[in-house]
Amino acid sequence: MTNNDVIRSVRYILNISDQKVIDIFKLAELDVPLDDVKDALLPEEEPNYLRVDDESMAHFLDGLIYFKRGKDESKPKIPFELPMTNNNILKKLRVAFMLKEADMHEIFELAGFKIGRAELTAIQRAKGSPNYRDCGDQVVRYFLKGLTLKLRK
Repeated sequence: MTNNDVIRSVRYILNISDQKVIDIFKLAELDVPLDDVKDALLPEEEPNYLRVDDESMAHFLDGLIYFKRGKDESKPKIPFELPMTNNNILKKLRVAFMLKEADMHEIFELAGFKIGRAELTAIQRAKGSPNYRDCGDQVVRYFLKGLTLKLRK
């Protein structure tokens, strides 16, 4: 799943404009021109399509957390984990939308995807952990689909 797909999905879930996407990037201290946002939201086959790199994606997800939860200026900024993996994307979305484990299971069930408790915790562990498991594209797709169903009804 591409970074562009995730941004497109989040934009749809929150029903926000291109300008609000720019504002989310700005919350994480990245200035993105409107034309770049529009080009990033285009389908891949379009000639003006602009691929979102991992660093920009990290800024977007951090900005999303600030947008949804507020920014605490007293806390130091956490450095990005690059490259951006599906595991990182899922963790940051969970934080941004303030989801607990039960909420995550509900979201996956809404999307018609069964995921066990052990598997869900394994994809949320740190990369060096003995029980760590890579999160596949399909898991993120189902999560975004379930989140859309839950929030957009």
